[in-house]
This record gives sequence, structure tokens and C-alpha cells, in this order.
Amino acid sequence: MAHSSPLTALTLVCALIAASICLHYLVKRPPLILATKLQLLLGLGVFPSLAAVTSTVTGMEATTHREFCGSCHVMGAHYANATDPNAQSLAARHSRNPFFGDRSCYVCHADYGMYGYAMTKAGGMRHVYEYYLGGYKDMTLEEAEKKIHLRKPYDNTNCRQCHTTTASVWRSVPDHVSLASELKTNQVSCTSAGCHGYAHPFTKASQEGSGGTQTVPSTSLSPSPAPSGAPSAATASSAAVPASSAGGAP
Repeated sequence: MAHSSPLTALTLVCALIAASICLHYLVKRPPLILATKLQLLLGLGVFPSLAAVTSTVTGMEATTHREFCGSCHVMGAHYANATDPNAQSLAARHSRNPFFGDRSCYVCHADYGMYGYAMTKAGGMRHVYEYYLGGYKDMTLEEAEKKIHLRKPYDNTNCRQCHTTTASVWRSVPDHVSLASELKTNQVSCTSAGCHGYAHPFTKASQEGSGGTQTVPSTSLSPSPAPSGAPSAATASSAAVPASSAGGAP
């Protein structure tokens, strides 16, 4: 998976210049006059620092792409469902939304606020730990699907980043208005079975009662940022936590 950008080229250029300066000094061993010291300052300080910054920005940006999330084998089923053009799960429909592009996983699971980006990336390091030291690396996809879960209930604030509760189209739905306070306090989950359905319904098949059936979200909901269509039940609870890699296992 490669996402080339001008920053990638800048990183390589800075690294090559720094390496050239250092190699020249090691081979030629010029006297430490002012010009040599300035060259070493560039080769050991300025250009390596630029390369470090640009490579970090490039690498962090790459982690926001859906392909990056799907590169973990235990996320194979989640990635396949999200990219299935015929799937009707929340994850699939949001992934087809042009407002999300190929960053649907990140947009839906990232923390928001002043420190949201940093907290999201810090949480990603837990995924790395769980994958390599928590046993997920050696699990089959079937084994991993039984263990992957959210560390905490999905926050409706993430939904409200796009589906604002002050929009007239949102308030035109009776269930939205009647449950406004519960939605804001996460007492009712937007992604519960009785509302808009699970983001990844295939992960809930074993939790849907003795019949083992899974709830598929209503296809009447618009894939655009502004929601349309009412949830099917006003009493759905956030106790049914959508299964996903974000905030939990890798």
C-alpha cells in the first residue's frame, strides 16, 4: 500500500543530502573550518530533522487510510464488508460515501476534540501491542473475530460530527427528538440493533439470541452525511456494543 505525496519525495531528498554530506566528511576528512562545520550542521542536524518531520507526517497520514486498517489479517472480514459495493452495513454505506473517501475507518473511529488526533494514534499503539504481543498475530481470522471488541461503548459524538442534532432533517425524525438526551449521554446507541443497526453486523451473529440471526440496518437510511429515515425502535440500548478493532484489539 503506497500513498505517494510531495512530502515523501521531500523526505527522500533530505535523507539523501544528509547522507551525502556525512559520507563526504567521512571520506575526505576536511579540516574543521567554519564551512565544514556549517556543512556538518546541515548534514547532522537540519536535513535529518526535516526528514524526521516529513516522514512522520507522511506515515501518520497513511494510517488514516482504509487499506492500512485492512492490512492486518484479523481485519480482513471488516475490510471486505466495508468495501463490498453490495453490502448494506453502516460501515459499507459510509465507506461508499464520497465525504469519507478511503478514510471511513478513521473518520468513524477517531477521537475528536483538541487532543483527538494524538489520543487516536496513541490508541493505535495499543493495537500494535495486542497484535504482536497479545497473540493476534498467530490467530486465524475465525479465532480473532471472536475476540475483537471495542474497549468501551461506541460514542455517539462520533456520529454527531456529521449527523448534527441541530439540523432540521435530524429533528424531523420523532425518535431522534424523543431520545435526544439519551443519545447525547450515550444511554442509547445510534449503532444499536433497534436504531440504525450495527456498523459490522456480521460480528454480532452469535449475539442475536438463540437463532443466531443478525440485524441488518435499514436500507432506507441515506449514505450521505445528513440522515434520513427514522430508526425502527426508540428503546434500543447501547448495551449492544458494535464489534470493531478501534479502541480494542487490533
